[in-house]
Amino acid sequence: MAHTMRQVLADALTLPPVERAELIERLHESFNPTDRERLDRLWAQEAEDRIDAYDRGEIGSSSAASVFEKINSWKK
Repeated sequence: MAHTMRQVLADALTLPPVERAELIERLHESFNPTDRERLDRLWAQEAEDRIDAYDRGEIGSSSAASVFEKINSWKK
């Protein structure tokens, strides 16, 4: 690994989990940007399916605060 790549990795590992996940997604998109539209459609359908399941009482919910607290408590 080149010195620059090692430094980028070291810097990336200091980011909070949510920002690291976003970085991973953006790097992945850079390999095949044409998949983005298809993935967006799939995620939109997944969101609709989850909303429908919630409305039917099949799944519960969690507050955003508790979700982000859990994410941020995970170790790097």
